Amino acid sequence: MEGGGVEGVMRVLLVDDSPVDRKVVELVLGSSACAGSFHVIAVDSAKKAMEFLGLKDGKEQQDIDMVLTDYCMPEMTGYDLLKAIKALSPLKPIPVIVMSSENEPQRISRCLKAGAEDYIVKPLRSKDVPRLMSCSNVKPKDTLCNTVSKKKLPADHIVVDGTPSSGRRAHLTEIAMILHSSSAGLSHYFPFLFKIILLVYAILCLGELLHRWSNGCFLSLW
Repeated sequence: MEGGGVEGVMRVLLVDDSPVDRKVVELVLGSSACAGSFHVIAVDSAKKAMEFLGLKDGKEQQDIDMVLTDYCMPEMTGYDLLKAIKALSPLKPIPVIVMSSENEPQRISRCLKAGAEDYIVKPLRSKDVPRLMSCSNVKPKDTLCNTVSKKKLPADHIVVDGTPSSGRRAHLTEIAMILHSSSAGLSHYFPFLFKIILLVYAILCLGELLHRWSNGCFLSLW
C-alpha cells in the first residue's frame, strides 16, 4: 500500500455487524488516554471490508495499518476475511486481529494458524490496547496510551482517561461505556417495541370481548 496517513496514527479498519460492539471499540480507541493514536474506519460486514480494501478486484484501494474484525458475522465470517487478507500479500500482509465473545481454544488456534496476529475476547477493553499496538509496525504518538504499554504496572492497574487507576475502577468505567452505547443502540428499537406491545394489548382486549360475547355477557360491559 502507498503511505498516506498521518505519522504516528494507526489506521484501523473495524469490521463488526453489531453497532453496539463497534461503538465500544470506538469509545476505547478514542478515549483521552489514546487520543490521536488511532483512526478508526468502521464497516458492518466482511464484504464491505473487502470492497474498502480492494480485495474484490485484486487491487488495494486504502491504506490500512490493521484490521480488527469480529469472528461471527452473516454471509462472510471474520475468519474468511482473515484468510482473504492474508492471501492478498503473503510477503507483507495487513495485520489482522480477530475478536469474539466466545473464548474457544479451537477457534483461537484456528485463527492464529490462519495468520491472525491476535485473538481478543469481547468486549474490547483498555488493557487490550497495548496488544493492538504490538501487532502493528506503526509507532504510535508519544501519548499516555503508548507510555502505559511500555510501563510495567501491577496486574490490577491500567490507565483510563489519562490517569492511573485500579483495575476495578477501570472496569467500571468500561462497563459504563458499554451500557451507554447499548442504550444508544437499543433506543432505535423502542418505537417498534411500543407498537408491538400495543398490538398485543389490543389482541388481548379483543379476545376478552369475544369471550364475553360468546358467553352472553357482552352487555355487562356497558
